[in-house]
Parts: sequence; structure tokens; C-alpha cells
Amino acid sequence: MEETRLAFIARRRWDITTMKIRKTRESDFDRIMKIYARAREFMVKTGNPNQWGPTNWPPEALIHNDIKDGNSYVCLNNREEVIGTFFFIQGQDIEPTYCSISDGEWINNSKYGVVHRIASDGSEKGTGQFCIEWAYEQCRHLRIDTHTDNKVMQNLLEKLGFVKCGIIYVVEDNYPRYAYEKAE
Repeated sequence: MEETRLAFIARRRWDITTMKIRKTRESDFDRIMKIYARAREFMVKTGNPNQWGPTNWPPEALIHNDIKDGNSYVCLNNREEVIGTFFFIQGQDIEPTYCSISDGEWINNSKYGVVHRIASDGSEKGTGQFCIEWAYEQCRHLRIDTHTDNKVMQNLLEKLGFVKCGIIYVVEDNYPRYAYEKAE
């Protein structure tokens, strides 16, 4: 995938909005950290204070590593402004925390993509949906998890046809996460 050619069109009932996805550049770092700060505030306001708030998640070092490793992406609006960000990777057994799932099971064990750390600045409706749909188009088998208090993300994932598969735990805290999957 060439960075300059990562374009994807989101179609909505009421309009067509063009957004673009590209790999994050180190020069985007300050902007995406502001987006993460805004996302933490949004989570608190929507009843999800524990997912990122107590640990000031995600840490700067992790984001720098994501950029260096080529797994950090940004969403651009029509004016080429960064309005969203997320982590995306694909492969076989690429997410260690997904090896153990309780109260359910994954749909299948084929190669999959993972989206983490998705956030937007709130300036454009549908940014999160656009990013998730773009990631799904890359591999047609996607896994994602979210805090049990994150009703906004749960609703979005269910709207997009993801199935709640069970519970996983991350190393950053002891809160359970709902594990979702969508596969062809």
C-alpha cells in the first residue's frame, strides 16, 4: 500500500464524504496526541472514565513506536487535515492478548487485522466508522476490543456488523474488554 494512494470513500445516506487514510508521519505526532487528549475527555463525558483516563493512555513512547513500525495511521479530511488516528496491523496471531478469550470464542482463527487506539478530534461525524471500514477493507477479517463501559464504541461496532465474541484482558489494567470480530 502506497501512502499517497490510500484513499477510501465513505458513503452515507445523506452525502458522500471523502476522507483519506495514510500512515502516520513523525510530524503528525503532536496533532495525534491532542486527538488522544480529546478522546480521553470524550470518554469521561460518555461514561467511560477508566479505559484511557487513569493511565493517560496511550503513552508517547508507544505512539512513537507505532509510527516507526508503520502501524499508526491517520485519517485526513478534504482539507488534508488530520482528524483521526488509529493503530492497524494484520497477520496470524498478531495480538497476544487475543490468545485467551473467556465467555465465548473467536469466529475463526485465520489471518486477521487488529485496530487499536482509535480516536478522532470530533470535527467530522463518521470518522471512527470510516477508519474501521478502511481497516476491514484491507483484510476482510478484523478484531477489535473495547472497555465494557465504552458504549459509544460498542454501538459503532455492532452497527458495522461486528459480533461480540467474549471477554479479553489487556496488560495495561485489570478491566475486562469486550472482544469483537467481523469476518467474511
